[in-house]
Amino acid sequence: MAEGQSVQWIEVAPELAGQRIDNFLRTRLKGAPKALIYRIVRKGEVRVNKKRIKVDYRLQAGDLVRVPPLRLSPEAAVQEVSDNLREVLAGCIVRETDDFMVINKPSGLAVHGGSGVKIGLIEAMRQIRADLPFLELVHRLDRDTSGCILLAKSRAALLQLNADLKAHKMTKLYLALVEGRWDSRRDYVNAPLERYDGGNGERRVRVDEAGKTASTRYAVREAYPSMTLVEAEPITGRTHQIRVHSVHAGHPLLGDTKYGTERGNALAKKVGLERLFLHAAQLSFPDPIDGRTVTVRAPLDKRMKRVLATARELGARHD
Repeated sequence: MAEGQSVQWIEVAPELAGQRIDNFLRTRLKGAPKALIYRIVRKGEVRVNKKRIKVDYRLQAGDLVRVPPLRLSPEAAVQEVSDNLREVLAGCIVRETDDFMVINKPSGLAVHGGSGVKIGLIEAMRQIRADLPFLELVHRLDRDTSGCILLAKSRAALLQLNADLKAHKMTKLYLALVEGRWDSRRDYVNAPLERYDGGNGERRVRVDEAGKTASTRYAVREAYPSMTLVEAEPITGRTHQIRVHSVHAGHPLLGDTKYGTERGNALAKKVGLERLFLHAAQLSFPDPIDGRTVTVRAPLDKRMKRVLATARELGARHD
């Protein structure tokens, strides 16, 4: 990112009132990492109404923000979205209104940059949709998980959607391909989850009585030899919840490099699966403006559909 020609003075529009200054700057300083934004705020290079502010300052309509020119090293800058990723994401928008956007996130794409990730979904979408003054994640998905993810297009929508999420008014349904034949009578897993360091800074989760309460509903969708396609609905929203609860039930997800097994790896290879089979297939939530229920579905990609087709063929031979 080249150095700017001069200081910018930006007047805050009414629809951005209440937004934190750090988030405001992230959308305007394309490629600037969070650490740099925090630094220029602390040093007083960013000012609001000619006064120094803190990174948690919330903007008011009519505020005049001083934004300094920046020069970012290639190592520090957020990566520019590639033409390929731009094309892929443009075709992944499954629902859009004036207030929100739902994207069918591809597997392998982190939702945001950081920790060695130069660009994530939100950074890419801010570049692709530079026409939008506001774009924020409402919730998150693991990097290897595909499917529905919700973005807010206004501060008011973000606040309402976050409130609905905390009030458990948002329903998420996932498809997961697991080892073994899941007993259809087992439709609920309730086991506390604890996060721990798995070594080399790797974040892991395990069932532990000292952990936080976690519950997941399950339903069998299709059964194949040695594997089952299940629908999982997390009642709570813990990290890696579906993956760890499935292991606890004796049915690890296929393609899971963190919690999977050698048997699962063999089954994944047998059906041509090269990634984690966990897909956020459906998302339901109240519209942030009128409160009516919005239900959005994200289809599996062609490769995942082929995996299931292969599993069915194996089942037909087995029968």
